[in-house]
Amino acid sequence: MAARPWLWPVAVVQLFALAPRGWWRRRPFLPLPDPDYLAFRLQTMYGDTTHQPEPGDVVAYLEWCRRYRRLSR
Repeated sequence: MAARPWLWPVAVVQLFALAPRGWWRRRPFLPLPDPDYLAFRLQTMYGDTTHQPEPGDVVAYLEWCRRYRRLSR
């Protein structure tokens, strides 16, 4: 993703969009996705909740989010 700086703003938007409400009130005070949601997404994508997201899949997701935002304007 470092080679795709146009995806950085999309990544920040998605980070906050996937963070649970009130994330700033709970440790680790970071806008991380809800663990249950992340486990569900990993299970549906890879068939394993412990599988780490592959970089190419993350880039593809962010590209999709970018295109979707452009189309929905």
